[in-house]
Amino acid sequence: MHPGAVMMPALVLILGNLMLPLTSAQNAGFVKSPMSETKLTGDTFELYCDVVGNPMPDIQWWYAEINRADSFKLLWDGARKRRVSINTAYGANRVSVLGITRLTLEDSGTYECRASNDPKRNDLRQNPATTWIRAQATILVLQKPKISASDQTVLSAENPRQQISLQCNLTTAHTPHRESFWMKNGKEIQNTRTELRNTAHRIVKSRADDSGEYMCVYTFAMSPNANATIEIKAKPDVTGHKRSENKNEGENAMMYCKSVGYPHPTWTWWKMDGTSTQDIDNSTGRFFITIRDNYTELNILHLDIGSDPGTYQCNATNVIGNTAETTILRVRSHLAPLWPFLGVLAEILILVVIIGMYERRKRPDDFIDDDEPAAPTKTNSTNNHKDKNIRQRNTK
Repeated sequence: MHPGAVMMPALVLILGNLMLPLTSAQNAGFVKSPMSETKLTGDTFELYCDVVGNPMPDIQWWYAEINRADSFKLLWDGARKRRVSINTAYGANRVSVLGITRLTLEDSGTYECRASNDPKRNDLRQNPATTWIRAQATILVLQKPKISASDQTVLSAENPRQQISLQCNLTTAHTPHRESFWMKNGKEIQNTRTELRNTAHRIVKSRADDSGEYMCVYTFAMSPNANATIEIKAKPDVTGHKRSENKNEGENAMMYCKSVGYPHPTWTWWKMDGTSTQDIDNSTGRFFITIRDNYTELNILHLDIGSDPGTYQCNATNVIGNTAETTILRVRSHLAPLWPFLGVLAEILILVVIIGMYERRKRPDDFIDDDEPAAPTKTNSTNNHKDKNIRQRNTK
């Protein structure tokens, strides 16, 4: 018998023994348990429950009022007038997320995540305490403090550089407050912290980039922060990429526009063709538009000298107004880089032709014919004889 025939069953047996622990049953266990939180009325909370086991455990969410831990009630997706949501993800672990929106004081209580992969977990004759594992979190919902805030402001194009004053006043709080500060678009504004209940933030000469979402935030010793939002709105103020862009045929072109103003605009791109306009979108396969809040970008692949040159316009529109900027795209031929060299070469050829024509037009007298004999030249001796004869006649 071939030695390999003996080794193969043994190898299969060894591998089977190694893999056996990987497929064996595993009791349910928590990887991540829900955490207790304190919230304000009107807020939202989410609790996470991450479990592992083989087979994959089931997860349930239960609720009991504070100080009534013996009266748990099962929660389901859509409970409490659709304020409750339960989402479960499946992977190496099973993760369940319980969320409740628009919190009220009655939402305070103990929330319990239960998990089990026991085959008898749904048998009513079994004690749930032995078939299900549990993890609890306490949610305390407090009455939200009352904050009186100034109304929203709209920056006027006819009256730029106006002075704006944003004000907040903490009128009611169930716990002592520590301090307050101001934020713009989610970031704290420096040097705005104060211990006063009445706080203000002033903008001396407002511009479009001063628009945004402002928030006065109050901190407390025994409860979460409370805040109020004030919006300053403005029409988009757009800055274009360039007045013009020069590219070679076959290259890629990129044009962008960015704006200041609030709310964030809706962006559109057009190509101007005389008096008509052509909408640009991502359906052609060569034009790609990217939009990120106050920024947009248009990319054109493999420029065509026949159809792509022209005037391109980006338009930013929000509830206050709209603004547009244009860029002229010029597309040059493949031979464009050779034009300087071709121009010099053409000048040289023209100069050579002119010189050649000039040489051919020279008069025949300017050339000596070697076939004709040379004429005799007069010598000085002949002239001397003539002068001598003249002197002899005068002496006679």
